[in-house]
Amino acid sequence: MGSLDGKVALVAGASRGIGADIAKYLGAAGAKVAVGARTEQQRDPRLPGTIHSVVQEIKDAGGEGMPVVLDMRQSESIQNAIKQVVDAYGKLDILVNNAAIFVPGNLETVEERHINLSLEVNVRSYILAMRYAVPEMRKAGGGHIINISSRGAFPLGPGPYTEDQQKRGGDIFYGGEKIGLEHFSQRMAAMYQAENISVNVLSPDTGVRTPGNRMASNSRENPDLNFETADDMGQATVWICEQPGTYTGNILFDKIVLHAAGIPLKGPFR
Repeated sequence: MGSLDGKVALVAGASRGIGADIAKYLGAAGAKVAVGARTEQQRDPRLPGTIHSVVQEIKDAGGEGMPVVLDMRQSESIQNAIKQVVDAYGKLDILVNNAAIFVPGNLETVEERHINLSLEVNVRSYILAMRYAVPEMRKAGGGHIINISSRGAFPLGPGPYTEDQQKRGGDIFYGGEKIGLEHFSQRMAAMYQAENISVNVLSPDTGVRTPGNRMASNSRENPDLNFETADDMGQATVWICEQPGTYTGNILFDKIVLHAAGIPLKGPFR
């Protein structure tokens, strides 16, 4: 018997990396897991994994899962994905919002379409997924929403700044978007607390070498496929989903959560 037996989860952005590992841990804990993402076929050697391969890993480990094609930029796709999950499993108890994107350039060179893309994936998609998941969780008598954030949400603070801080790339919008997500998550946690729907934020305490994290510096012709698994993110997600609905509005870091709960870490502690 798993601690999440009878629960139904949708993990968005789960064809590889942190999302895939979270999906596998939820499956191992007994939840029925819908693996949501756009990737049905692998097209880039630097980005191994599809929604079908992740579901197969869940099933091979004795769990239950289903692939769901999910484009987090499209409201209709999000609604359809949640409908597929409810049609297949009868309800929705857990939503993990994990989709994320980094855009190239700086304030003066970034293309406007990339500004829109960043806001659509990193902010708007989380809001919409929560919007359409909440009514189903209400029908189920409650649920858990976990929004994945990052230590990139920490503001730099006042200057003057070090050379590394001045040159820090990859997060022209990302950090600020995550700060906004954390504030929004706590506002929603307060709003839905009375309905037994918890909203928490979870981040890796240390960097995880995932395909998405490594892509920009990885060679397409000769890719380095020595990736890390996000075991502690998976373990921490399961632990959060084991808690009562009153455990809500927390800004959490995986290894700190596990350390406090007395759960052995799979990775190094900061």
